[in-house]
Amino acid sequence: MRTKILLEGRPGVGKTTAVRRLAALLRSRAIVGFTTEEIRQGGARVGFALETAAGHRAVLAHVDFPGPPKVGRYGVNLDVMDQVALPALTSASTNPVPGRLVLIDELGRMELASASFREVVRSVFEADMDVVATVHAHSDPFTDALKRRPDVELIAITRANRDALPGELATRLENR
Repeated sequence: MRTKILLEGRPGVGKTTAVRRLAALLRSRAIVGFTTEEIRQGGARVGFALETAAGHRAVLAHVDFPGPPKVGRYGVNLDVMDQVALPALTSASTNPVPGRLVLIDELGRMELASASFREVVRSVFEADMDVVATVHAHSDPFTDALKRRPDVELIAITRANRDALPGELATRLENR
């Protein structure tokens, strides 16, 4: 059975940092997926960028984007999900390769606004491959269903464990 992990935590706890550290530790594995990061101007958060494991980067959400959809004060560009995030995930779900790891940061409201993204994530979790994804601690029908899957391990990420967790996960995933 493949490893399927959801790292659950509150905003700002270090989910993205943990996933990036995990990816850096797993250089021997083929990794597909993406991470997100805040865009800041003058100390204020104004948006979020998405970067794939292959190095493609695009602005996912920004205060200057009109929306819809809107998540809080951010307009979300769903084309970024369809054109940047989904190709590698779709390929991974339809063509599982031994040793490949799918990293998804994150399964949040902005990303889940894309119906096609939800479908691909569902396929990724059903495929025979290792998956590590981050998810907010708040309730959402889609992520709640993933959390209830019997093959998914839910790990709470906190300020106390966020530094050690990437190394622990890398050890587990390298020994697969």
